[in-house]
Amino acid sequence: MKSDLDALMQARGLDALLVFASHDHSAALDYLTGGVRISGGAAVKLRDHAPVLVVNGMETAEAAATGLEVYAYHALGYEDARKAAENDPTRTQALFWRGVLGRLGLPDDSTVGVYGTTDANVVLALIDALRAESAPYRFVGEMSPTLFDAAYTTKDSGEMARIRSVAQRTSAVVRATWDFIASHRADASETVVRDDGSPLTIGEVKRFVRRELLERDLEDTAMIFAQGADGGHPHSRGTEAQALKLGQAIVFDLFPREVGGGYHHDMTRTWCIGYAPPEVRTAYDQVMTAFDIALEQFAVGKPTHLMQEAVQDYLEGVGHPTARNTPGTQTGYVHSLGHGVGLNVHESPRISHLSKDDVFAVGNVITIEPGVYYPEQGFGIRVEDLLIVDERGDLVSLTDVPKDLVLPLRG
Repeated sequence: MKSDLDALMQARGLDALLVFASHDHSAALDYLTGGVRISGGAAVKLRDHAPVLVVNGMETAEAAATGLEVYAYHALGYEDARKAAENDPTRTQALFWRGVLGRLGLPDDSTVGVYGTTDANVVLALIDALRAESAPYRFVGEMSPTLFDAAYTTKDSGEMARIRSVAQRTSAVVRATWDFIASHRADASETVVRDDGSPLTIGEVKRFVRRELLERDLEDTAMIFAQGADGGHPHSRGTEAQALKLGQAIVFDLFPREVGGGYHHDMTRTWCIGYAPPEVRTAYDQVMTAFDIALEQFAVGKPTHLMQEAVQDYLEGVGHPTARNTPGTQTGYVHSLGHGVGLNVHESPRISHLSKDDVFAVGNVITIEPGVYYPEQGFGIRVEDLLIVDERGDLVSLTDVPKDLVLPLRG
């Protein structure tokens, strides 16, 4: 949670955070600013102090909307750095950021954690240049789980409000997509067709979804709409030119975020248009049983891996290979049961038999998404809700979409 940042810095021996911005969304910067978009500069957070924004002069008004203290580059000595560096751009940046940290009160011999979203080559060049200038600070990075990964694990009330809103809007889009497909008819070849008799394709469905998302101030992040054998590969996005067919399982995994970057929702439904073949119906019912088993295993303070293992016990018992009893398998239940969701679509906690240290806690936002995959048999099945652990310790779904398998046509 955001209130944990100073304690997490202390535990990692970090005296300050330097979080770079870029034109791409930066989850770590969003976390510090509350969602106000800054496309250049950086946030600097000294331990036990509020973050400070250091930005190009053209962005000071936007940065001020965060409520944080804001400095334009020139107010912190950019021109002096440029002159001292004799216009060398790399040395200018090194002298400037060295001076920024000193002017903001960071003592010599401090350790600075470097985060954010920008080009890796730029950061490497800057850190090398800072070291060459004998900057009195130690600059460090982290592999996952990072300080921000740990903080993201639980959400505060402001974050929960944003996530609930995204969930409501995403659910509305998925219900609208069901209705859009249902408004069509099928021809004699069991192809779903439009009024003029031309096939309705996966590409057209995706374009419909993207329009509906944008109407609700959400943006697509590479949705999955995979039919038949494609759905048997968990991360196949689907084939754009493929026509929708009756009786073929469709894995529809939608994980949009706020426009411009922000909090996500993540959900999956499996649909068969018109009817479901017996083997698909059997597998679907088993996945739904696995979903219910997962819910029954939940408790605050309980290790997350126990939920995954209960699902693996069941699916192995009805004949599916899993990543536990058949490591590396490409069929059956091949993935973890779920993960945290927030500014990133994959966060902690992990619900995996391999993640022994994660436990459920109040403030978690998690997916539960059992699935089985058989590409050679022409289908995959996955069902996923996004859920929160509320202040009472209850697990509550934010996904307001029925889990019906068969999607009937009305056209």
